[in-house]
Amino acid sequence: MINYVDPSQVQGLSVRNMNGGDTGDRRVHVAYPSVDGAPRLSEKIRRTVTERLDRFTRDTSMNTALPHPEFNVDWQLAAASDQVIGVRLRTGESLGAGWAESRTTVWYDRVERRALDSAALLGGDAALAELARIVRESLNGKGARVDPRAVRPDAELFDSLSFNPRGELVVEFDDYQVAGADLGRVAVAVPAAEVAPLLSATGLRAQRAAAETARTSPPIESYESIKAAHPVKPPARSSEAGSVDCARVKCVALTYDDGPGPDTGRLLDTLARAGARATFFSAGSNAAARPELLWRMRQEGHLVANHTWSHRDLTSLSSSRIADQLDRAQYTIAQATRQVPTLMRPPYGASSIQVASVARRLGLSVVRWSVDTEDRRDRDPGAIADRTVSRARPGAIILMHDVHGATVDAAPEIVRRLQEKGYTFVTVPELYGSRGMEPGRTYDSAASGGGSGESGSVTRALEKQAMP
Repeated sequence: MINYVDPSQVQGLSVRNMNGGDTGDRRVHVAYPSVDGAPRLSEKIRRTVTERLDRFTRDTSMNTALPHPEFNVDWQLAAASDQVIGVRLRTGESLGAGWAESRTTVWYDRVERRALDSAALLGGDAALAELARIVRESLNGKGARVDPRAVRPDAELFDSLSFNPRGELVVEFDDYQVAGADLGRVAVAVPAAEVAPLLSATGLRAQRAAAETARTSPPIESYESIKAAHPVKPPARSSEAGSVDCARVKCVALTYDDGPGPDTGRLLDTLARAGARATFFSAGSNAAARPELLWRMRQEGHLVANHTWSHRDLTSLSSSRIADQLDRAQYTIAQATRQVPTLMRPPYGASSIQVASVARRLGLSVVRWSVDTEDRRDRDPGAIADRTVSRARPGAIILMHDVHGATVDAAPEIVRRLQEKGYTFVTVPELYGSRGMEPGRTYDSAASGGGSGESGSVTRALEKQAMP
């Protein structure tokens, strides 16, 4: 196991997102870190991800009958010191059936100012050949489902190398490289004494960084034990809740997905100047990197809600994996805001009876939208503002994304023009007034109830599915 670094402790780190632009039925979400002073690292990660996304797009373009193919990239920090940074990317792909994961760890040597593949942790071709031999021997006898013969001295095969706290080199393989996907993650830990002669200067720096992380990090606890050790927090509530009666006032709810991103702070500045409030559906992995922004949201009257951990299409997951996606984000957001979210938005708006059932168990209402600004496909702030203003109606839930700079650029114009039309900006629960929102129920607009209406067509469709 790798002792990952807490990204909130790395100065100058922000998260960048890619969603693939106009991807049709493809469901694409990519998140990766950017660190001040290391632009070459960000560029290498971007190239690595783009190459895989381009291949995925080509593969899915050849078969238009595939049901919602999905491409998802999340990340963790394998190491972060004043000498090296290691970023582990986990890429998941589904071409309509099944799910396969690949793992790539990219390194940045701050001493040499170079962004490197994992194989650069080794001292050359001879070291790579020796590592391949050690790994083959480690995999021998692991059962018929593992094929040691597939291990060869190929840099592309050894593209995810990092270190655990004991200084052992952890070699990770992609699904189907040495075993089938049903076996899960296959990894080998090579003892520190064996690997030391094989390491390059960068490799030695990375090994030291992992040991430093282990010394300065708290003991590793299970996720469940961490949750159990912390007191129960109150349900999420805007500090301005109840200050607007949407049964009497024209209200809309601005909602922002996927963040926090590099421009979220600038968006909060805009909203503060206008006295406008919003609901932020934060991705857990992004929230973990910028908890201070979530705290600011709470302090300034906004509401922070759950957008899963890594933006997976929940309708393709089992109940336990849906719960894991929501629960991990729930915990991270609660730690940052000192409140437990009561709303969730399923990525891509994709929900089902199973998703709603898990949400109900976790005390979460399911929120979709009635106005799609299409900002994920458009980088023109003026066009985004025009669509938002023209489609707004009293009680509307408006979908935007705070990870897009153009969306943040459009915010002053959106707020100004809607205020001129007499709109007041509230959080989603305030649209529904005293009636409130029920866990497990799906809401997409309050337009039909004067501020306290039923959820819209999505809820009715889900309820119809549930009928015997």
